Amino acid sequence: MIQQFKEPNGSGILRLIEDEASFAQNYYEQSPGFNTHTIAFNKGNDQEIIIDEIKYTFPSGNIIPLMLNQSFRFSQPEDVIIVQFNREFYCIINHDAEVGCVGFLFFGPKPVMFIPLEDAELDKVTQLLNVMRAEMQHNDSTQASMLRMLLAQLIISLTRLSKKLHTAPDTAQEQFDLLRKYCLLVEGHFRKEKQVKFYAAQLHKSPKTLANLFGKNGGRSPLAIIHDRVVAEAKRLIYYTDKSVKEIAAELGFEDVSHFSKFIKSSTDLTPTELKKHREVPA
Repeated sequence: MIQQFKEPNGSGILRLIEDEASFAQNYYEQSPGFNTHTIAFNKGNDQEIIIDEIKYTFPSGNIIPLMLNQSFRFSQPEDVIIVQFNREFYCIINHDAEVGCVGFLFFGPKPVMFIPLEDAELDKVTQLLNVMRAEMQHNDSTQASMLRMLLAQLIISLTRLSKKLHTAPDTAQEQFDLLRKYCLLVEGHFRKEKQVKFYAAQLHKSPKTLANLFGKNGGRSPLAIIHDRVVAEAKRLIYYTDKSVKEIAAELGFEDVSHFSKFIKSSTDLTPTELKKHREVPA
């Protein structure tokens, strides 16, 4: 079942998806103008989630935030409750950066963040989803505000949990913001800028300061974050589009195709052509 709310005087959209036996998302096949962030909750047993053709175990009672440009599918989609929203419905334009759609939940230091829910958090999330489900049935002037408030509460709760799980306990707020801002900058510039010094200059920090901060928080190095983002986009273009290797290399800022191929192979052990053959096509 897919329930959708669309703002009558705007383009904001919120979806609540439940009990769908065949739900999946391919970023490159979505309808124009409906690029959404996703919050997925596994209410069933452990299952498999494939994100950009990489398999992960999606544990029972966990939530995973998924970026608008990620393609994904589940082995048991009917056991997953999915909340999707676009930037027009809820984003940094109207909300605090830390808990907006460019906040830590979607632009943290890890590309895949599973968030386990203990009993108290599980009860809270369940209640929020129950109220959201009921609110989807209303049709009055307060519906948009109510749904946006419920989504904000969900994002705030998950942001607090993910910060606790994925950052060091003594990470100051300024350092926490720096982690998020670095990842956000990489998202905006990785096609052209592949050196840490560019991002360090934008943040008025030294590359060493950034390296120490990411090291303290047990994540990837600043350079690895850039490289991983380039590889992730390359794999998406290889898997989900008909673009040639030359076209993909140019789109990602590589003037030389052989350099691009070597870069991809050094990160994946496969050439772009080999990656195309290794894509798992769902049954």
